[in-house]
Amino acid sequence: MAIATLLLATTAFIQRAPRMLIGAEWVEAADGQTMPLRNPATGEQLCVVPRATVDDVDRAVLAARQAFDDSAWSRTRPRERQNLLWKLADLMQRDAELLAQLECLNNGKSAAVAQVMDVQLAIDFLRYMAGWATKIEGSSVEVSVPLMPDQQFHSFIRREAVGVVGAIVAWNFPLLLACWKLGPALATGCTVVLKPADETPLTALKLAELVQEAGYPDGVFNLVTGTGITAGSALTRNPLVDKLTFTGSTAVGKEIGKIAMDSMTRVTLELGGKSPTIVMADADLGSAAAGAASAIFFNQGQVCCAGSRLYVQRKHFDNVVADIAGIANAMKLGSGLDTSVDMGPLISARQQERVWRYIEMGRESGATIACGGEQFGPGYFVKPTVIVDVDQQHSLVQEEIFGPVLVAIPFDDEADALRMANDSPYGLGASIWSNDLAAVHRMIPRIKSGSVWVNCHSALDPALPFGGYKMSGVGREMGYAAIEHYTELKSVLIKL
Repeated sequence: MAIATLLLATTAFIQRAPRMLIGAEWVEAADGQTMPLRNPATGEQLCVVPRATVDDVDRAVLAARQAFDDSAWSRTRPRERQNLLWKLADLMQRDAELLAQLECLNNGKSAAVAQVMDVQLAIDFLRYMAGWATKIEGSSVEVSVPLMPDQQFHSFIRREAVGVVGAIVAWNFPLLLACWKLGPALATGCTVVLKPADETPLTALKLAELVQEAGYPDGVFNLVTGTGITAGSALTRNPLVDKLTFTGSTAVGKEIGKIAMDSMTRVTLELGGKSPTIVMADADLGSAAAGAASAIFFNQGQVCCAGSRLYVQRKHFDNVVADIAGIANAMKLGSGLDTSVDMGPLISARQQERVWRYIEMGRESGATIACGGEQFGPGYFVKPTVIVDVDQQHSLVQEEIFGPVLVAIPFDDEADALRMANDSPYGLGASIWSNDLAAVHRMIPRIKSGSVWVNCHSALDPALPFGGYKMSGVGREMGYAAIEHYTELKSVLIKL
């Protein structure tokens, strides 16, 4: 067992007094209340953070509103926004190990994986978005204006920052998701109030420090920690917020969307998933099995686009399932600070219990547990689990479990695979494992999901938009599509 040594800076950060960033000030909650954070690997209390009140959130939104309307930020030029994002990314690169350790302690994931995946992807994304700051364009238009045939006009279209952004992120990739919101907001000239998940605010708190160090004006970035029911709700309902961007469960996303429509607040909602992994008969079966295992067991299965439904052509079904079960049984579970560990704990006791209920539901309905199906502690561990002999309409297949649980079902032909893949309320991602390009290109347009990967799964790039069909959300993260979601179009017509 090789346990990584915590940096002195990591220990110091955890031990400091609880505070959050509103305008220029690091403050406690207005009523002094705090809430505990727990280490998912041990269940022990890690530290406490402020439990923001409605007044705290309102003050943060007002600071963001004033920074957008009145401060120097509203007059920054594209190059300045670009350079500030580059500076922020450079500071994150400098503190990458610290950020990874905070993510590990707070979330449970491997610190080594977090550094090369979560932290580096966040840095790469900010650098990508920095480039867009100088490339936001409008256009000129030759108009006719039929009601004024004898007049001459000059007409153009501007793309302008939407304003104050309220950002609420999930606990599975706390830093990366925060940067998915922050990057396009700052590139376009918006201001931000970030509410990290109740369970995982530590890297967001460090990110706020780095935003200040990078030289952003006061109020451009504000951070409130607290519960979704109080702080998240207050941010969602504040009339000074111009756009809400949320990553989390479909149930909460639907509520945010309904509230936003009352004031026509712009929304981006990246929600749940139940993504299919389809293994065709001609696939490289060894690669497909390894890929399918990674698709569901990475990050303990706590991935919105996790490949949680496996469909394998019938003649290869038993062999592929056996290979995945072998991979699962060989995985070592433990603390994310242990560099020899393959999978860490789930985020919380509540999530552990949720995942366990689904496994028990499968047992009670007569499904077969091909591997795993066990939980243990201390900490919030569930062994990687594969379940077979499940009906397509069972809750295990139709509902998002958000844990290391794979349900596997055989199919007979291409049409059968497509029918079952699309038989879901979700449509976030899907993967096809095949070397038959003709079949792949037939299938891609027929799969109802925002991303389709071929011979890989959950492979993300800053240039590719990410988001879902159906109950998986509204709008897109990443790519130029994100710039569009953080801006408004303004048409201008000048009679000469």
